[in-house]
Amino acid sequence: MPNGRKLLLIILDGVPYANWRRLFGNLEGWVAHGDARVWRMRAVLPSTSACCYASIHTGVPPQVHKIWDNASIRRLEFPDIFSEATKAGLKTGAVTHSYWSEFFNRAPFDVVRDIEYDEPQGPITHGRFHTMHGYGHVNQMTPADYDLFGTLTRLAEVKGIDYGILHTCTLDSMGHRFYHDCEEMDDACFKMDATLAPFIDRWRMAGYEVIVTADHGQDVRGHHGGTTEAQRDFAFYYFGDAEMPGPDVVLDQLALAPSILTRLGVAVPDSMKAAPFMVA
Repeated sequence: MPNGRKLLLIILDGVPYANWRRLFGNLEGWVAHGDARVWRMRAVLPSTSACCYASIHTGVPPQVHKIWDNASIRRLEFPDIFSEATKAGLKTGAVTHSYWSEFFNRAPFDVVRDIEYDEPQGPITHGRFHTMHGYGHVNQMTPADYDLFGTLTRLAEVKGIDYGILHTCTLDSMGHRFYHDCEEMDDACFKMDATLAPFIDRWRMAGYEVIVTADHGQDVRGHHGGTTEAQRDFAFYYFGDAEMPGPDVVLDQLALAPSILTRLGVAVPDSMKAAPFMVA
């Protein structure tokens, strides 16, 4: 049975582990102050965005869910965090790229029907989506992160969601354009950290546990999808009091979905094989 806990999952797309630890001063400050803890997490293979999104929420690898790249977007048939939380009577929310709506609610994405919806039967109770239509090297077509954080906060405070996810592609898009060892990325990460910080404080004050992490890393040529540490590894910051592994343990991305369900007091489906790393 649900246990009354509330949790928000914040995914900043495409940030390698080194840049998390080097450039996110507010997150690192909370770690130093004892308010948060941090681990290294490793993405599935291929470490391509859509493949990771599908695995983050279903807890199954690409070789099982069969999302091979960013072009093969369809409604997934596996249980996921949204479906299981909603079946348990919880309210869920998503402020994400439209891929998440297609994977976990319905596909194809209809921009008028699906850009915003409130559907009590779920699986996503309250959805607020963006498409990045027209995205390219020169024009990133990403919404303002300030607006996305504000939208998630409204779902928390007005809609009363128990579980919510926010996903933004800003830093991934910047990394593809400028790569990660440059002045532009230093500034982008600095601004993301500063924009996010007051919202984390507000969410925590409202009683939410908060996870801030990525879907994958990115290498020095702005690439991911492959096997290198830079492409696969990223930081996992956790604001909460769950019993967790030691700080030197590399967390498995496939264990994130069962860990979140366990933390919410929701039964973990048999399709999620990885052992949860968060203890209820």
